[in-house]
Amino acid sequence: MSETDVNSAARPEFDQVIQDIADYVLDLNTGQPAVERSKEAMETARYCWMDTIGCGLYALNYPACTKLLGPIVPGAELPGGSRVPGTSYELDPIRAAWNIGATIRWLDFNDTWLAAEWGHPSDNLGAILALADYQSRTGISSLSMKDVIIAMIKAHEIQGVIALENSFNRVGLDHVMLVRIASAAVSAQMLGCNREQTLNAISHAWLDGSSLRTYRHAPNTGSRKSWAAGDATSRGLFLAMLAQRGEMGYPTAITAPGWGFQDVLFRGNQLSFGQKFGTYVMENILFKISFPAEFHAQTAVEAALTLHAEVKDRLDEIERIEIETQESGNRIINKTGPLDNPADRDHCLQYMVAVPLIFGRLTAEDYEDSVAADPRIDALRDRMRCQENERFTREYLEPDKRAIGNSVQVFFKDGTQTEKVVVDYPVGHHRRRTEGIPLLKEKFERYLRGGISETNANRILEICSDQETFESTPVNEIMSLLVVPCAP
Repeated sequence: MSETDVNSAARPEFDQVIQDIADYVLDLNTGQPAVERSKEAMETARYCWMDTIGCGLYALNYPACTKLLGPIVPGAELPGGSRVPGTSYELDPIRAAWNIGATIRWLDFNDTWLAAEWGHPSDNLGAILALADYQSRTGISSLSMKDVIIAMIKAHEIQGVIALENSFNRVGLDHVMLVRIASAAVSAQMLGCNREQTLNAISHAWLDGSSLRTYRHAPNTGSRKSWAAGDATSRGLFLAMLAQRGEMGYPTAITAPGWGFQDVLFRGNQLSFGQKFGTYVMENILFKISFPAEFHAQTAVEAALTLHAEVKDRLDEIERIEIETQESGNRIINKTGPLDNPADRDHCLQYMVAVPLIFGRLTAEDYEDSVAADPRIDALRDRMRCQENERFTREYLEPDKRAIGNSVQVFFKDGTQTEKVVVDYPVGHHRRRTEGIPLLKEKFERYLRGGISETNANRILEICSDQETFESTPVNEIMSLLVVPCAP
């Protein structure tokens, strides 16, 4: 046997990526939470929490979501455990994380991050909020909302920075793997894990690999995409809890030749990082303020709404509709043929343009069968031509722009046409914060008042109106206000 046939059992150092994540989440490089030095990140995180909770409460109006909630088997509640906003459930923190994460993501209305990979970093709030509530109620830790938003900033940063230069969807992997990794890391810190335990937790998150993107794409698009992130955030918390109990880690989970993540699932490519972890992602997060729609279509919907008044009485006269989008939008949501369920429709660019052209709106209800049955929608879809606009693609990739451009133009049978409406930045973009935040507050209040009592809603709005008050409020108090007895 040659020397090359012998595998060394010497335990190596942890992969640098795993070490960097652990050191960041434990603040080992700074001695204090670096995120607190960014007033913008802390303030944006408050708005992000509000928006995320609002999305979760809104989702409770949909039986397809609520039928999946609660304990995994009847009677498996945990009195004194983690609560699920908008319900009466008290669950173990892992199951609560699943519930919270599923409601947050159900309607495709929470925040978004677009880069080489995309995703929804607020999905991590499932693990963060469930764990924080459990720790506060059991007396393990006395946590405030400041602790929650610091954990959110870190989770956003881990997920978003990994996504900047590494495209997992290009090799068929779903972006929720980044939710699991980020949730495992911040959960380990919240649990009080030391560096070794935190490294172990993060290594397990990488070892899990990823689910396939099959359920996000035609012809298999389905509702799993609405609970996949809840599953991922709860898994991250589970792995952190195992590590806290002393479960060993795997140092080269990413780089092990032949067996690591890069060789097995990333086609032999090495992970690439162009910047260190800080507060960049939260500061630049994209909010879905106006429409519950896949983010690559947000500006297309806005353009279609602009044209609604001009075309609503001339639908039968339309010869064709031309849509231009970015490469990512063209690849992901340019879809023809029958759309069988709401999850299929909210990932179809043509559907998301047709509805506002006809009705002057796009809401979550517009993806339901009752609206989709309107024959005018598919009639307009059949007349649409969708193609990539190279400028939109280029500016989508430029770090100083991160535009998400779309254009819509309608041509009539008599030879006339509307103007070509071009929208480069959605209202939830960092460049439109001044315009967007008041609308975000309105969105939050609307779904908050629709999901809990008036008294409790008033108190939460009061707390959320001031940064210092919000940060100092105990997690326990906020969660108590979000309880709805005997619901859903």
